[in-house]
Amino acid sequence: MASILVVDDDDLVLESLRMVLKEAGHKVRAVNSPKKGLSLLDKGGCDLVITDMRMPEMSGIEFLEKVKEKFPNLPVIMITAYGTVDTAVTAMKKGASDYIMKPFSADELEVVVEKTLEAHRLKEENVRLKELVRCQSEVGEEFIGESAPIRALKRELEKIACSDATVLIMGETGTGKELIARRIHALSQRADGPYVRVNCAAIPDTLVEAELFGHEKGAFTGAVYTRKGKFELAHGGTILLDEIGEMPLHLQAKLLRVLQEGEVDRIGGSSPVEVDVRVVATTNRDLAQEVKEGRFREDLFFRLNVVPIYVPPLRERKEDIPLLAEAFLRRYSKKVGKEIKGITDSAMRVLLDYDWPGNVRELENCIHRAVVLCEGDYLGDDLVSFPYSLGFKRTH
Repeated sequence: MASILVVDDDDLVLESLRMVLKEAGHKVRAVNSPKKGLSLLDKGGCDLVITDMRMPEMSGIEFLEKVKEKFPNLPVIMITAYGTVDTAVTAMKKGASDYIMKPFSADELEVVVEKTLEAHRLKEENVRLKELVRCQSEVGEEFIGESAPIRALKRELEKIACSDATVLIMGETGTGKELIARRIHALSQRADGPYVRVNCAAIPDTLVEAELFGHEKGAFTGAVYTRKGKFELAHGGTILLDEIGEMPLHLQAKLLRVLQEGEVDRIGGSSPVEVDVRVVATTNRDLAQEVKEGRFREDLFFRLNVVPIYVPPLRERKEDIPLLAEAFLRRYSKKVGKEIKGITDSAMRVLLDYDWPGNVRELENCIHRAVVLCEGDYLGDDLVSFPYSLGFKRTH
């Protein structure tokens, strides 16, 4: 089933198209005005547009140009009773996927629609597969670890990415929660769509609502223009709500509505705006405990916790430390223009003995600093021994 927008100024033709497409199993929205059609497209959720070529308010070619300007990947089929080769060529050059001439049968229409939808699906699949290859070569290289918990996590991500389910990633600071969120997006069918990150802990309480949901011009002092929020900017893709546990309680109800209804209310807006967004949230807090203590809504927690992921701290997977350290060594040696060959055994023992309260991020910073200070061919324990100054104890 596809969501199809039909635009034709002839109400009889419009109703005929609507009935044929609905009987074929599609969801159909039919309007007799190109301007109404553009307004509906702004609300999202459309897989295909079918439009008449000649309309008094705006020609089909003009309408096609406006659609392609805003939604370049959206397939459009042109319908005309004045079909000539020149007209068809013009429409195809402007970005139309196909055209059909009046009068046409229901079977002809269904064949053209299915052919167009299938071509679009194949194109999107090709893009997704290319992104998957890129993801495996780039993101996959960064997602380092061969310990049992990380191997299990990698397998889990492959399954999770195939769905559109909301994901809640839990783990201590510095464990790589955002990297996992990016990987879920890159492996998903939304990989060619936007990936928008919102740091809920970094936005002042007074600005969170406008940042997430947008605002209309004049909605408040300083709103000199209409601005889309992060959810609208993420339409067709993925939004990461980083450190969701920091979101003010009074905005959690509004976020819950977005997750339930698939639409946002801009500040000062008169009607909701539809959004098609996959939500991935991260937290270093125990949200279940936050719910018990009244700092987080229980209904929002359940809505977010559809697919929970726990990222283990580095101290629980120390066998990954050598792999991570070597990877960071290669990365930062290249960045600073040094040819450091490796890490000495004594330095590696220092790394393995430390509990890494800052997790992978702390290890990365440690190696980065050591590379900057290194003047020889290897990183020695004199360069990576600084964690001891924090007073940590060897674990063995």
